[in-house]
Amino acid sequence: MNAKMPELRKKAMSLPLLPGVYIMKNRKDEIIYIGKAKKLKNRVSQYFGSQNRHSVKVLKMVENVDHFDYIVTDSEFEALVLECSLIKQHMPKYNILLKDDKGYSYIEISGDKYKKISAVLQKGDDPKAEYIGPYTSSFAVKQSVDTANKIFKLYQCNKSFPRDFRKARPCLNYYISQCCGVCTGKVSEKEYNENFNQALRFLKGDTQSVINELNEKMLEASENLEFEAAAKYRDKITAINKMKDKQKVVYNNIEEQDVFACAENDGTACLAVLRFSDSKLYDSEHFFFDTSEDSPETQRAEFITSFYNMRSNIPRRITVEGEVEDRELLEKWLSDKKGKKVTIFVPARGTQVEVVKMCKENAVEKLALYKGKSGKTVAVLEELQNLLGLKTTPDYIESYDISHTAGSDSVGGMIVFKDGKPYKKAYRRFAIKSFANDDYGSMNEVLTRRFNEYVLNKDKNDAEGFGKLPDLILLDGGEGQVNAVMPVLREFGLEIPVFGMVKDDKHHTRAIAFDGGEIEINSKRQVFTLISDIQNEVHRFSIDYHHKKHAKTTISLSLTKINGIGEAKARALLKHFKTVSAIKKATVEELCEVKGINKELAENVVKFYNR
Repeated sequence: MNAKMPELRKKAMSLPLLPGVYIMKNRKDEIIYIGKAKKLKNRVSQYFGSQNRHSVKVLKMVENVDHFDYIVTDSEFEALVLECSLIKQHMPKYNILLKDDKGYSYIEISGDKYKKISAVLQKGDDPKAEYIGPYTSSFAVKQSVDTANKIFKLYQCNKSFPRDFRKARPCLNYYISQCCGVCTGKVSEKEYNENFNQALRFLKGDTQSVINELNEKMLEASENLEFEAAAKYRDKITAINKMKDKQKVVYNNIEEQDVFACAENDGTACLAVLRFSDSKLYDSEHFFFDTSEDSPETQRAEFITSFYNMRSNIPRRITVEGEVEDRELLEKWLSDKKGKKVTIFVPARGTQVEVVKMCKENAVEKLALYKGKSGKTVAVLEELQNLLGLKTTPDYIESYDISHTAGSDSVGGMIVFKDGKPYKKAYRRFAIKSFANDDYGSMNEVLTRRFNEYVLNKDKNDAEGFGKLPDLILLDGGEGQVNAVMPVLREFGLEIPVFGMVKDDKHHTRAIAFDGGEIEINSKRQVFTLISDIQNEVHRFSIDYHHKKHAKTTISLSLTKINGIGEAKARALLKHFKTVSAIKKATVEELCEVKGINKELAENVVKFYNR
């Protein structure tokens, strides 16, 4: 804890209830955070009050604060302008800084005999290569190059021709008709260069001229009865027209605007920005940063402020997925910066909603790649988070089930789903010690033992065992199971969300139970599938353990028929020899190696199986 916390708190409480900017500094007098406030006293004192409500990022910032300064302004708007100016000047460590580090993009033309077209972020070292550009939008360059390569079937692999003719089988692109198959050695240099030149003209915007040329060649080939060649020209024309039609359908009547959407997962956020002009998507940007405890409204305001603080190109409309804090204030600042009226728009229906949805999906996918997950996984965990009202996405889920036969050989199973998939390294089993034929008591015992292990292991950096706390606990059962374990969590001072997984009369997943009712999940297909998978897996795991334990118990009971062999010695024999068959074959000397088995008992065992 920061030793200066009492001093900082006292100073914060003496601040005026006026708008202004506060500047946090470390011991070296370096600026580490700059913020604005409607009321300086209220905002700054929050940092030095209760630390339980802060995110990890804010806690780290507060820990490094040695002192702070403040500047009182006449209005909230002046505070916003000053904040932006100071952030741009000092680039503090703990501010959300959306740095534009893309650079410029180029279209690269290789120096090979069979030329290759690629999208690159900077010029390479090949002296034979040619470059077209620079372009400001890497998104547009990549999209255009990919389209040209597919339409004109240019190769995209790393081979060099004619050196690599017929050295390997053609790749997948050839078999799905996205490459002419130069590697086969059957495509002449003249034919390939014709396709290459048409692709290059297409990239330079000479689309109609290329179509006219292809039409002429198609008619000429038809007149010469070269129907196969004519078909190839026809397919190219069709592909170009389809591409043009697709653009018209997707982006028709979309005015100039920037669209913002954000996805969050496991402490990291991804901000996606789609930029439209002339009814076309011309650029796409993505930024990653640590999440904070701020509301979505506050975060959106910070995103927009940070994004345009470093840019002069501001559209007349900024479209966002939800409400923005101090919207009017931001609109005034953006309008002053642009010199024309700028509107922040939250769509409720129509095409704009679909555009925001597309932006959101981009953010989810980019974040998934960044975190090493699939976009589908991130989406379903986010949906589960919203459905259950969780503070964070449940990336690490523990699930528990109790299994027994008429109260005997009662066991508990704990499984883990990490990033939406079974994480079997962290699975654990419990033999119930205190309860028989009492599912509620057994569940209470299992959770108590699990968190006792957490207390013992929490300082060991155990990322896949008892030393890690789950984001969510799911119990196989209803409200009764939930109520049975809540006292355990309170006893250990843990705030982990707990829900039950309820089955219908046919033992199929039906709903999620909590302390107070049920949440139907039948209509949430992705969530329903995930919960069903978890419930089925924890049931399988616990019942498998029960069957093994029950089988061992049955076998050990058969051993107790031997004179002098009780349950403890029977279990010791089974533990040592693994099977009854091995015990039958064992000699007296081998039996004596087992703890608790003397020569007399060993002889009794041998006599029993050889009578």
